[in-house]
Amino acid sequence: MQTTLLASRCFDGFAFHNNALITIESNKIRSIVPDYQGPSDIQVTGLLCSGFIDLQVNGGGGVLFNNAPNVATLSKLINAHARFGTTAMLPTLITDEFKVMQQAAGAVSDAMAQGLPGILGIHFEGPHLSIAKKGIHPPSSIRPLMDQELHLLMRKDLGIVKVTVAPEQVSPDIIAELVTAGVIVSLGHSNANSEQVIAALAAGASGFTHLFNAMSPMTGRAPGMTGTALQQSQAYCGLIVDFHHVHQQNCKLAVQCKGVDKLALVTDAMHHVGSNEKRLPYMNTHILRQGDKLTLQDGTLAGSALNMATAVRNCHEGLSLPLADALRMATSTPAAWLGLQNKRGAIRAEFQADFVVLDSNFAVSQTWIGGEQVFSQTTTINEQE
Repeated sequence: MQTTLLASRCFDGFAFHNNALITIESNKIRSIVPDYQGPSDIQVTGLLCSGFIDLQVNGGGGVLFNNAPNVATLSKLINAHARFGTTAMLPTLITDEFKVMQQAAGAVSDAMAQGLPGILGIHFEGPHLSIAKKGIHPPSSIRPLMDQELHLLMRKDLGIVKVTVAPEQVSPDIIAELVTAGVIVSLGHSNANSEQVIAALAAGASGFTHLFNAMSPMTGRAPGMTGTALQQSQAYCGLIVDFHHVHQQNCKLAVQCKGVDKLALVTDAMHHVGSNEKRLPYMNTHILRQGDKLTLQDGTLAGSALNMATAVRNCHEGLSLPLADALRMATSTPAAWLGLQNKRGAIRAEFQADFVVLDSNFAVSQTWIGGEQVFSQTTTINEQE
């Protein structure tokens, strides 16, 4: 059955339109007609754009994937983040024991088999990282990549698999083997020098996890991972635009160096997003929320309380980026990094019918996944008779 949706304003991924009629059928967009004057099944007021794609979601709705790696947690994650416009995500497992990795993989496999909306696959952030750049990752679980982890990463029932590795810990040969098997390799939590980073990129690594954070810095005589990431024009970078992880000037520098087509907004969200809790458990400690900042008890940054709608607003209002650019960083750029540029990230015929509707303050009023409305503020939708 077809459904028609009339958006008063729409960004299709390329341009803005007024009175855009979008026809949806079988979870896909069948057509988009701008400047439409006529009847529709549903009228939407606000800015409608493609749903946000978040490549790094550790938790939400009061739950952390590491703490409860099961399908129920994945359902809570997508429900919590859908309130803020996320329609597709990679649930992310922070460095942990191998048995927890197995449980997480099993949960994602089951979710994919059940067709749980919004789950694209899984992101393993570690455990093959640099202890010197561990952040909040437990050093006791950081370890070399062994055959058991290699086989797990190469499973074919997990959807899209992304893994963050430190290139000084994982050889170019292993990176090439992972990439050949279809795994997306991202570099991060690393103290690598520029030569090691370039070798990893040559082996097939395609980008960097949370640019500037937990990576060797750029200095006058050593570009480190940070400088190399900024210089390598074909590499993608995730960027946490909450202004706690990265200073506004460095965010602007990243845009100047990389362009918005290579910068993907990520939240690095913990269980606090979509929850009113201020103190939640993590490993053998707790993560504390003060305003919109998360830290361990010793003050170490511990993921974020950022959501994608706020990240877009921060880019537009805090960095003075054109709205179209801010939206691309949350939609078409992450889609392209995942190889989904012909399926998601824009409002085009035959693309997945994933939408978010934003008001003038960037608050989410509606979220649609696969043509089904999963979140709504009732004042923004009017079904016609």
